[in-house]
Order: sequence, then structure tokens, then C-alpha cells
Amino acid sequence: MKDDENKVIKFFKELIPYVVILIIVILIRTYIVTPIMVNGGSMLPTLNGGEIMLLKKYGEIKRFDVVVVNTGDDEIIKRVIAMPGESIACENGIIYVNGYKQEEEYSKGITSDFSKVVLKDNEYFVLGDNREDSKDSRYYGPFSEDKIEGITNFVIFPFGEFGKID
Repeated sequence: MKDDENKVIKFFKELIPYVVILIIVILIRTYIVTPIMVNGGSMLPTLNGGEIMLLKKYGEIKRFDVVVVNTGDDEIIKRVIAMPGESIACENGIIYVNGYKQEEEYSKGITSDFSKVVLKDNEYFVLGDNREDSKDSRYYGPFSEDKIEGITNFVIFPFGEFGKID
């Protein structure tokens, strides 16, 4: 019977490093960084469908950051255009933030006009870079900060696209 007890103790001692590694991986994916996949073409030309990126679950959100937003039904990847407390509108395809024309070097297509939206203290207005093929804040409305899952700016696959995005 002593041999059986020793085998059980030895088994659990050998198992401990694997359990520790598993816990560390779970904690890293939950609180620090996790892989995500780009779906569709709403972020063209910046991102292509099928690319795998790293999502940082920490850090301050800034204008023009690419973020992952939870819509309630889905997760979408979009660019932050307006920050909490700001106003945003689009007239004749030109975006205005706080009444000032927004320079956009990353967008593709013509942005459909929308009336002025004034953001609350914890809301963000996000748009896809491919303005003619994107369900974003024009469709869902502004997103509260708790709906933003993190910032993504690094492609890890395909390897030909490996690196930081703007």
C-alpha cells in the first residue's frame, strides 16, 4: 500500500509544473494579451480578413487606436475616431470632431453622412477603415468603455504581414 501512495504523490508532484503553466497562460490571456482574428473587410486597407493579431487588454485608449469592441452579439475590430465628451458628425463625406475637420489617411471609400453625436464621459465612436463596408458606431451607436475589450496593433499571422500596424 505504501508503494501506491508513493506513486500517487509522485504523479501529483510531476503534475504541479503543468498546472502552474496552465494557470499562468489563463491569467495572461484573461488580463494581458490574447490572439484575435480579423473577420471580413471592414478594416481594409489596414487589415485583411483572416489576419491574426494580438489584443492588449490593458492601456489607455487613444484616438485612432484600433480596438476590439463587444457589440453584445459579436466582437468587431474598428478604429477610435471620437473620444469621451466629444462631438462627431459627417457632412458631405467629411468627418468633423468637435467642429473640426478630421484628417483621415487610413480610411477607404466615402463615409456616409450622419448627424452630430455628442459622446458621454465614457463613450467612444468607432469606425471601420473601409467606410463603405463597415458596421460600426454609425450602425450600433457609441460604445461605452466597458464594451471595448482592448487595443490591437500587432499582426502575428500571416507571417508576411507580421508587425505593427498604424
